[in-house]
Amino acid sequence: MKCPFCGNEDTRVLDSRQVEEGTAIRRRRECDRCLRRFTTYEKYEDIPLIVVKKDGSREEFSRSKVIAGMLRACEKRPISTEQIEQAAFEIEKFLRNSHEREVASFEVGEAVMERLFHLDEVAYIRFASVYREFTDVQRFMQELHELVKKRGKHPFKTKDTVE
Repeated sequence: MKCPFCGNEDTRVLDSRQVEEGTAIRRRRECDRCLRRFTTYEKYEDIPLIVVKKDGSREEFSRSKVIAGMLRACEKRPISTEQIEQAAFEIEKFLRNSHEREVASFEVGEAVMERLFHLDEVAYIRFASVYREFTDVQRFMQELHELVKKRGKHPFKTKDTVE
């Protein structure tokens, strides 16, 4: 494997482990020349999953796009990269298990929101604000109230609050 930093073709595997429920192998490698470390993945080739966008265009599903969106939403939150990668894997698995070769982009977005809801509520709201294209504070507040309702708690309720 060629080093992505210096181009050297002599690298060695430091660690290998199965990921994504045994459907892929993650390898940590080290370059013999520059001594920098990097990660590679080995997995079998799938039938492409096509995402149908709002405008009717189609593109192949990209887990890296899902991860990028989730990383932006989880920025400065206590969510590990591994948790995000696992969530993205679960989203892809869910979509592929629908046995459809094409999925609507809103299905991808809703699946991301579902996973973020369980990972981190702030990340969920961040993603929702972009995904659902909030245009005003009222829409933002509506989403917050729906989040609170899902959790089964009143946002301003304390033990001293009288109903």
